[in-house]
Amino acid sequence: MAKYLFITGGVVSSLGKGITAASVGRLLINRGLNIRMLKLDPYLNVDPGTMSPYQHGEVYVTDDGAETDLDLGHYERYTGQPTSQKSNITAGSVYWNVLQKERRGDYLGATIQMIPHISNEIKDRIQSLEDENPDVILIELGGTVGDIEGLIFLEAIRQLALEVGRDNSMFIHLTYVPFIAAAKEVKTKPTQQSVAKLREIGIMPDVLVCRTEVDLEQEHLDKLSLFCNVQKDCVIVEKDVETSIYEIPLVLSQAGLDEIILNRFRIVKPSKPLTDWEALIETIKSPKGTVRIGVVGKYSELQDAYKSIYEALYHGGYAAGYEVDIVKVAAEDIEKDPSILDTVDGVLIPGGFGSRGMEGKIRAAQYARENNIPFLGICLGLQCAVIEFARNVCGLTGAHTTEFDEERGEKTEHPVVCLMEEQMDVEEKGGTMRLGACPCILEENSKAFDAYGTKKVSERHRHRYEVNNNYREQLEEKGLVLSGINPDIGVVEMIELPDHPWFVATQAHPELKSQPVNPHPLFKDFVAAAVKKAEG
Repeated sequence: MAKYLFITGGVVSSLGKGITAASVGRLLINRGLNIRMLKLDPYLNVDPGTMSPYQHGEVYVTDDGAETDLDLGHYERYTGQPTSQKSNITAGSVYWNVLQKERRGDYLGATIQMIPHISNEIKDRIQSLEDENPDVILIELGGTVGDIEGLIFLEAIRQLALEVGRDNSMFIHLTYVPFIAAAKEVKTKPTQQSVAKLREIGIMPDVLVCRTEVDLEQEHLDKLSLFCNVQKDCVIVEKDVETSIYEIPLVLSQAGLDEIILNRFRIVKPSKPLTDWEALIETIKSPKGTVRIGVVGKYSELQDAYKSIYEALYHGGYAAGYEVDIVKVAAEDIEKDPSILDTVDGVLIPGGFGSRGMEGKIRAAQYARENNIPFLGICLGLQCAVIEFARNVCGLTGAHTTEFDEERGEKTEHPVVCLMEEQMDVEEKGGTMRLGACPCILEENSKAFDAYGTKKVSERHRHRYEVNNNYREQLEEKGLVLSGINPDIGVVEMIELPDHPWFVATQAHPELKSQPVNPHPLFKDFVAAAVKKAEG
């Protein structure tokens, strides 16, 4: 039987439960344990695929095509282990499944209730991860204790912990301990009340991880231990770090959290230093210099909208020994003045949906091409680069994507980007989104091949529109290299320019596979090219 480690949050939201959970996962893997991680999201959407980036941030896509919460990105970046469809459970998907079963008659006419039907569905889906034979399953519950939508999830994990027994279950509660500047006092009362709320539900936390902006004195730790009924050595301080969020595994390791967990689960594993993580933090603390990367997006004001993009850029900087200064550039500003990009050493155009800012992104690709600025296009970024090249190098005036035909009220004269069905002259145009891992065969004499060091790669996708194969010959005649092709469906996956310092774009989302101790090859080479430009 797997051990179950539940992580809840209290006092306020946005405490960093995902990063803390991922850091705990890193510690357990470092001790030689096989783990699986999952996120419980109490919102009623079936998945975050249709949610606005303004409300939810990025949608993280797994190899098997699940559109999931962005915390799964933290899990993969910290642990190096892929997540899957099973790794994100939303209230919407739980209710949806239960209601479908009810309509089919699976419950044999029973009255459907929150307990046992909804709670059992949650427990069954958590326990399905046991099929993968992990030593420990880490479950993070989204939201804050006391949220009405999270109550059934708390009830479900309470039941599950009871069923598997205390030797096989453990609760970590992440809380906030505020410092009141005017009174110059640390206040433990919010944490006490948060734990009291948990205890009302029937959950007794075994470990308190206390987020704080200041050092906590022993009197504060003693008070938290006494009033929250937690052993003194299990009250752990997680003070804000100055260097990087990747320092958190080291903070928790120094506090002995991995040892506490192993002792509780009666698992004997030798201690082992986080050597690669320590080397990473040393690199981050002592950069050789700074390189400026302009990210031309339509959600530039939102930190979480391009979370994996930003992290992958930082990872590329770590590989080069440089600090990456991300310059957030609004695509609409580029429409007015693309020379804004003169101040950066590299240009990245991320993915996105909708026509707003499209022309700005196209102009950004043109400016990077014409001014020899290292360029990386991601998903829509590839499409913008193709449209720009078709217009300004191939002379195909009016080249565009058919994605916005209806919005513009006219048919694109040169649809260099379109739905696959539009290339096939068929009546049925489903527009099904391509989700999850897809293979790609690389041209050997290409920058993409040089980056990966192998001919066949696999990357994750989330898009509907493709480069129109009917225009491939014209694009190639004018010098665009189609350096990556999907062998299964024959569409373009990567493009590049051979006579440019570094100009590569991919239809996929390589940022989803980047890790701080194992940067993605494309981001690694892109940042290296930007460093070369910065150094003159």
